[in-house]
Amino acid sequence: MKNEQPQDQHLVKVLTPREIVSELDKYIIGQDDAKRSVAIALRNRWRRQQVSKELRDEIAPKNIIMIGPTGVGKTEIARRLARLANSPFLKVEATKFTEVGYVGRDVESMIRDLTDLSVNMSKKEEQERVKAKAHNLAEERLLDILLPKKKEDVRDDKAEKEKTLEVVKAEKSEAFSTREKLRRMLRNGKLDERYVELEITDSNLPMVEVFSTAGIEEMEFNVKEIFGNIFPPKKKKRRVKIPEAKEIIFEEESQRLIDMDKVIELAIRSTEQNGIIFLDELDKIADTESSYGPDVSRQGVQRDLLPIVEGSTVTTKYGLVKSDHVLFIAAGAFNVSKPSDLLPELQGRFPIRVELNSLSMEDFVRILTEPKNALITQYEALLGTEGIDMQFDDSAITEIARIACDVNESMENIGARRLHTIMEKLLDEVSFDAPDMTEKEVIITKDYVGKKLEDILEDENLSRYIL
Repeated sequence: MKNEQPQDQHLVKVLTPREIVSELDKYIIGQDDAKRSVAIALRNRWRRQQVSKELRDEIAPKNIIMIGPTGVGKTEIARRLARLANSPFLKVEATKFTEVGYVGRDVESMIRDLTDLSVNMSKKEEQERVKAKAHNLAEERLLDILLPKKKEDVRDDKAEKEKTLEVVKAEKSEAFSTREKLRRMLRNGKLDERYVELEITDSNLPMVEVFSTAGIEEMEFNVKEIFGNIFPPKKKKRRVKIPEAKEIIFEEESQRLIDMDKVIELAIRSTEQNGIIFLDELDKIADTESSYGPDVSRQGVQRDLLPIVEGSTVTTKYGLVKSDHVLFIAAGAFNVSKPSDLLPELQGRFPIRVELNSLSMEDFVRILTEPKNALITQYEALLGTEGIDMQFDDSAITEIARIACDVNESMENIGARRLHTIMEKLLDEVSFDAPDMTEKEVIITKDYVGKKLEDILEDENLSRYIL
């Protein structure tokens, strides 16, 4: 329990369900029911950590199925939730998996991929922890390259380790003074244009591509490990500028300081206790009565998914990883099929069902303006890099939202993604001419929107291709 407490402390301080919803509101418009469901599911993880160890293992995660059309925020809710919890997060499409025995990806690969992500996250955290020490060591190594020690100094250093010298040689004092001058110059960037020669380990190995049935993803790792042990590491010399040399040496020192066994142990624990897998397009593997043909059995994919969602032990290159407490958030439009078309056992592993609403014109207006990463904010910032001061009238924003809503109704409904296509077409000319424009203030009005998109909207066939 003591080991697990530090990684969950931030959940105690920050992520109450109400605060989770409040954070999600900053990026996602509407969909209150879905936000509440994921907030409760995330909080339940922390609650599970607080109960007794005997009961803790018995409490299963409350997996969720989000039902709604594309582009309404299903993926974004799951992704933002993972960021809030600082959890390993993986998005996969259910359709990429095929029944065992057919060519395709094995369902267990999602746990392996999630573990890989978790190891990288833990490694970055550990690198951040040893950053200051690695910088100091890198600086010392760089100074050794710039000012190599004389043979006498090396002998003196060895002697100093055995006994304390009472008299310090004047020559050594002078060398020390020179080293400190170089250190100051290095820190002030006065040596940035100088070149140094580094000996770098070449870790590239010949690529081996294996064609085989599902479940062979670990082969690549094993081949690399075998070759790495057989052949000694190759060294190559490179002549680089001081800043690049500093980065290379810093990376090497960071690797030496990091305890990879500890990193992997923390990563596996994080995967098992905090991992989130977003399983998209679940409706595409639902076995509807009307489905027929030579497709790979949809029920077969469901049967293979079932043990992973229920909880099983998966072999990864880092060791055994249990999926018992990984949180699965599934999503799908469920236009043709419905959740009840899934295998009863799989349905039982997704106890929470939440429906997401289609977006209205008012929602589009809010999506364009309210979130922290609002589309209009993004375009204003992008063109601001060219010195363009771009502003949108309220009437222009309303017109963009109206057009997006109309196009979604008359053609395929792709939700908020329609705003991206319309904004790109609307600002195509400004984006292209921005570097050469003399008039740096651009105001987007309702008339400008109508003028730019009028021809496309009038020609239905054209609008199908453009928007």
